[in-house]
Amino acid sequence: MKNILVIGSTGQIGSELTMELRRIYSGSRVVAGYIPGAKPVGELAESGPMAIVNITNEQHIAEAVSRYKIDTIYNLAALLSAVAEAKPLLAWKIGIGGLFNVLEVAREMNCAVFTPSSIGAFGPDAPKRKTPQDTLRSPRTMYGVTKVTGELLSDYYYMRYKVDTRSVRFPGLISYVAPPGGGTTDYAVDIFYAAVRNEKFVCPIAAGTFMDMMYMPDGVKAAIRLMEADPSRLKHRNAFNVTAMSFDPEILYSRIRQYVPDFEMEYLVDPLRQEIADSWPDLLDDSCAREEWDWMPEYDLDRMTKDMLENLRIKLNKT
Repeated sequence: MKNILVIGSTGQIGSELTMELRRIYSGSRVVAGYIPGAKPVGELAESGPMAIVNITNEQHIAEAVSRYKIDTIYNLAALLSAVAEAKPLLAWKIGIGGLFNVLEVAREMNCAVFTPSSIGAFGPDAPKRKTPQDTLRSPRTMYGVTKVTGELLSDYYYMRYKVDTRSVRFPGLISYVAPPGGGTTDYAVDIFYAAVRNEKFVCPIAAGTFMDMMYMPDGVKAAIRLMEADPSRLKHRNAFNVTAMSFDPEILYSRIRQYVPDFEMEYLVDPLRQEIADSWPDLLDDSCAREEWDWMPEYDLDRMTKDMLENLRIKLNKT
C-alpha cells in the first residue's frame, strides 16, 4: 500500500488530486503538503494528514517523507505561465530549485516522483498540430524553460540514480473546484464563471487560437494511472503527451450558448497571453501514452461543458 505526499495540495491540480488519491488509497495514507498561508480547509483538511512542505526547503520535504514513511511524491509546486513571466526568478526557484530538492530526497529515501510538465515545454518551432511525443522543445517562456529543464532533470535522476520519475505534459486544465491561478489557458475556466453569473465574458485570447485542453477529472486520472503503470512497459518517462480536446474561444463560446442562450462574449486580447498561446501546440499526439500505459480520456467538449455548468451553478448558488 502506498504512502503518498502531495506537494502543492491546495493548488488547482493538487486539491482534486489529493482527494482522489485519498479515495483510492485511504485518507490516512495521503499527506497534503502545503505552504504557510495556503493551509488546507474543509474536506481537504478533514480527510487526512497535513504537513508544512515548502519545496524550496529540502529539510521540510525530508521530514515529511520520514515522518509519514512516504514512498511516492506528487510534486505539483509551480508558478503558472503568465505569473512565471512576471516572476521568472521565482518560477525557476520553485520549478527547478524545488525539483532538485524533491529528487534529492527521493534519491536518498527511495521515493517515486511525479512532476507534471506541460504543453508549454514546446515552442513555436515544434509542429502545431498532432505535436509528436519526441520533437524539438524550444520554449520562449520561463514557464516552458522550467518544464523542459524539469523533464531533463527527472530523466537524469532516473538514468543516473534509478529514481522512479514519471510525468505527463498537461494541456490546459479546466476545473470548477479551484479558481484559476494565472495560466494562459485559464480563459477556458473564467468563461464558465461568467456564463453562470450571467455576465458578459471579456476574452483575453483571440478567436481562432486553438489550444490543447483537458477536464480536470481526466488530468487527475492521467497522473494516477501513470504512477500505477507497469514500469516495464514505459519506453518514455518524462514526459508523456496527453490530450483530450482542442478548441478556440469561439467554439467554446458556441458550446456554452447551447446551454446558456443569452450568454455574451467580446474580445480584449492580452498581448502577453496571446504571445504565449501562439507559441503552444494546437493538439498533442498522445499515442505513446495510449500504447505504454493505456491512457484514454473520458470527457469530450460537450460532456465537460455540461458538467462544468451544472457544478458551477451549485457552487455559486445559481441553481
